[in-house]
Amino acid sequence: MHLPPRATELVTALALSPHPEGGYFREIHRSARAVQPDDGRPARAALTTIYFLLTDSDVSRWHRVASDEVWSFLEGAPLELHTADATFDRMSAGLLGPYADDVLPVRVVDAGCWQAARSTGPYTLVTCTVGPGFDFADFAMLRDQADDAAALRRKYPQAAALV
Repeated sequence: MHLPPRATELVTALALSPHPEGGYFREIHRSARAVQPDDGRPARAALTTIYFLLTDSDVSRWHRVASDEVWSFLEGAPLELHTADATFDRMSAGLLGPYADDVLPVRVVDAGCWQAARSTGPYTLVTCTVGPGFDFADFAMLRDQADDAAALRRKYPQAAALV
């Protein structure tokens, strides 16, 4: 896969690796302190943060995390961030990027909500901060949830390309 020149620089300089949902990432912080989520999960790091890079040739596929996630824009083109509640009754999309009328530099995805993203240009670099901290045991890809994927395709066929 060919990456835009600046994205290639960032992958190298920030030591990013391919992410299972698409794009590139590297964890840059994991709290030494643990917290006990009130939803029955075992103790988790209080907070985790990653660099996350998407280019125009990849997307962040529909997935969900059991904790709140804060997306913060760093550089590149604005990012289109899609969210949906757990049953796909409500779906929305917003732009993450330099502050403008319809663009915000920070967006929050509530715990348990589905999310997907794509860059609106050659590349986008963000950070994603999760609290309680990220653990792959709390992560689900929509493509692996047949009933949920069918519900999204039925209710929002325009969003199916991100499955």
